[in-house]
Amino acid sequence: MYDFFAYLARMKYIDRWSLMRSTERENIQEHSHITAVLAHALGLIRREVYGQDCDPNALAAIALFHDAPEILTGDLPTPIKYHSASIKNAYGEVEDVAVEKLLAALPGILRPAYRELMTASRRPEEYRLVKAADSLSAYIKCVEERRAGNREFLSAEASTLEKLKAMELPEVEYFLAQFMPGFEKNLDELGALE
Repeated sequence: MYDFFAYLARMKYIDRWSLMRSTERENIQEHSHITAVLAHALGLIRREVYGQDCDPNALAAIALFHDAPEILTGDLPTPIKYHSASIKNAYGEVEDVAVEKLLAALPGILRPAYRELMTASRRPEEYRLVKAADSLSAYIKCVEERRAGNREFLSAEASTLEKLKAMELPEVEYFLAQFMPGFEKNLDELGALE
């Protein structure tokens, strides 16, 4: 008997944005899904638009598991997590322990494959697009909150956009130019079924 997937099913109980007043709650299961969708899109943009070798499916799989350790650690708010190098490093160690705990909940034969997904951040070039997708997900959340009339996310929206642009990834610039305007539209403007 192995508990790995029972752990993963608990992602829906871990809320994000705990220091912010949200009009719509978001949990790490929802966040991981949209991050996977965005990582896949960035990978396709890299491969199809810019002609660079990339495996969008691998990026999507990595993104699905990028916050899995938070099942055990909870979601530490960004201002705390990145307050200092010592806090960031200590939290990284805690996440490593959580990854090992989750991997121990799998049959040995499956552990290497899931370890690859859950430790992808140790491969910076491959993980860069996943990290960009993670930030895009945060940016989209900020835009949605602003559109709902919640001013609480205005500074987070500005700083997240600044962070995205500082990444200097053409895939991100392409996504921002081609797809972000759609997030400013309501359902009628998007063109609901008639």
